[in-house]
Amino acid sequence: MEPLTHPPRLIRPTSAFRDSYLTGERADPILVPGSSADWLDKAAEDFDAFVAERATTHTRWDVPSDFYWYVSGEHYLGTLVIRHRLTPELAISGGHVGYHVVAPWRRQGHATRMLAAGLTECRRLGLDRVLLTCDEDNAPSRRVILTNGGVFDGRAQGEDRYWIDLTPAS
Repeated sequence: MEPLTHPPRLIRPTSAFRDSYLTGERADPILVPGSSADWLDKAAEDFDAFVAERATTHTRWDVPSDFYWYVSGEHYLGTLVIRHRLTPELAISGGHVGYHVVAPWRRQGHATRMLAAGLTECRRLGLDRVLLTCDEDNAPSRRVILTNGGVFDGRAQGEDRYWIDLTPAS
């Protein structure tokens, strides 16, 4: 893995990162037990359509959602998704923001910086506070959330819940 030469940033998905995106996601272990990576084969078949579906706000999880890619130069590092509001289900598991860094780029602080950039986007959407959840045994994600101001709010269905206040301090 070569060192990054450009500061990482959040962008809307674009076909310019096709090879890096597919390589990064394919190198990633399956994140959810029992899930399949078949979606990557479909994405590769028509990457432009895949990107078009994610490049603008669209309904997913029954709420308006925005996808962002975290990139540096030509390198895709990970994905961040912002759900504009919570459903009863998302209030238990999923929350407003989800993110992941692909395996080759983990343990370098990217998730912490990606979430911080995502919180800026949440403020632009007018959100005053956001809910993030993570598996109770996911210590790295817990550290990312806590570093970004997360306040623990209990556990539901095996996931720890954290709120991050986005209002300016007075």
